[in-house]
Amino acid sequence: MEMDQAFMQAAIALAASAAERGEIPVGALIVQEIDGQRHIVGSGGNQRQMDSDPTAHAEIIALRQAGAALKRWQLTDCDLYVTLEPCPMCAGALVNARIRRVIFGCRDPKAGAVTTLFRITDDPRLNHRLEITPDVLSEQCADLLKMFFKSRR
Repeated sequence: MEMDQAFMQAAIALAASAAERGEIPVGALIVQEIDGQRHIVGSGGNQRQMDSDPTAHAEIIALRQAGAALKRWQLTDCDLYVTLEPCPMCAGALVNARIRRVIFGCRDPKAGAVTTLFRITDDPRLNHRLEITPDVLSEQCADLLKMFFKSRR
């Protein structure tokens, strides 16, 4: 749990960076584990506004970086840390990438596709299921989002 919190803190820093750029504050990182050692192989914050790209979610940016760094699309030895529960698009990408585990901060009542609205990442009808660890530093993650949207009103 302590390791999860440390990596979530790094994801929170990425989310705060996204907010500074005017993006919805979501941060994500991909951590690879080899022989008990964990290394960040991909990271990202939302950049939909910056890239004019509806798919430029933090999770997708991190997945692309990890795939490029590891020179493969199957990320079976990797975990995703993300400040907000993934949406359906991102949850589907996590299944397709064969991510081992998803650790997220706060739940998303409007688009959450891991535990809240849908359960894409552990749906037995799909060819891969992920281990799920929800609510890691959830208050900090939710506060970033609340402050961002409050400043926009």
